[in-house]
Amino acid sequence: MNEFFKLLAQDKETQARRGRLITDHGSIDTPAFMPVGTQGTVKTLSPDEIEATGTQIILGNTYHLYLRPGMEVLQKAGGLHRFVSWPRPILTDSGGFQVYSLAKLRKIHDDGVIFQSHIDGSRHEFTPEGVIRMQQIIGADIMMVLDECPPYPADREYVQKSNDLTLSWAKRCKQSWLQSEPLYGYRQQLFGIVQGGVYPELRRQSTHDLLALDFPGYAIGGLSVGEPKELMFEMTAVVTQELPADRPRYLMGVGKPEDLVEAVALGVDMFDCVIPTRNGRRGQAFTWQGQLNIKNAAYKDDFSPIDPECGCPVCRRFSRAYIRHLIQAQEILGMRLLSWHNIYFYQALMQRIREAIEAGEFSGWRRAFYRRYTQNAEDAGQA
Repeated sequence: MNEFFKLLAQDKETQARRGRLITDHGSIDTPAFMPVGTQGTVKTLSPDEIEATGTQIILGNTYHLYLRPGMEVLQKAGGLHRFVSWPRPILTDSGGFQVYSLAKLRKIHDDGVIFQSHIDGSRHEFTPEGVIRMQQIIGADIMMVLDECPPYPADREYVQKSNDLTLSWAKRCKQSWLQSEPLYGYRQQLFGIVQGGVYPELRRQSTHDLLALDFPGYAIGGLSVGEPKELMFEMTAVVTQELPADRPRYLMGVGKPEDLVEAVALGVDMFDCVIPTRNGRRGQAFTWQGQLNIKNAAYKDDFSPIDPECGCPVCRRFSRAYIRHLIQAQEILGMRLLSWHNIYFYQALMQRIREAIEAGEFSGWRRAFYRRYTQNAEDAGQA
């Protein structure tokens, strides 16, 4: 019996699932969205504010935390939970995607990857064993293997070699994880990462190779890197169809609200993305009627809340006109308020999804969501 993940309900018309992850820092109801706290903070928001949105788990990044504040500081602090005062679960990306984004500053080899810091140009090396050690120092409840994320587009031969390297690193990561003890007295789980680009047969091969290693959970990586959205969902479906029902499935780096709903229908349990906070800082709000660009002139004297249906502190207290003024004036409070609202909206979205799956009504709920959510599509694209 899997004590880490429990499957509680399954939709009859789609692959949507309702489950629960159990960690020593608390449980996580799935489908779940993880706000991105890359450098130990979800930008502009305090841990208390994040927790009040209904967030049950946040994401940290090994690459950024390794460079700043550094492993020595984090170990002295007793891990990231204590350092940032976050009492709930944390998942860490291994840094593979960040190294991928440093295409001109890194060199991949069989043993790992050598890269230059984006901060000062200093040279560093990540190995599978090293990133496991770093994530143990960080103290993440869920750790990720080191992987290579092939770019889009990439030819089949390149992606095949990338798969082979990712598999080799995954084996070493798991061995290192099994042969070492957690530093802070609580359990840490390790996820494998499925790669394979946009080649269905390579996605299946990567999935089967990783299943043979028997990880507690599996991530779907290498998507949302420039490929058409149809291909992203196609590859997601290829992988979820091969994964066992008793292990959590995590689609990395996705996405917008409509993307989350679609991926849930394909059987995904976990998500992370910078969109709610990054777009919030740029003046975009997410509502049940669709996306809203608060910088539009139409909101200059609109004294209604961002979303009349929303129960977040921002919508209960502040108007579109005021928040538009703050964003136009580049005031930090405007960025904070939209980020706060957006994270709250994402968590409310996941809560409604979970309730719909439990009630056996997800398919109908999904259709109704799409009908309403597209109402403001044109508005979101205006300057």
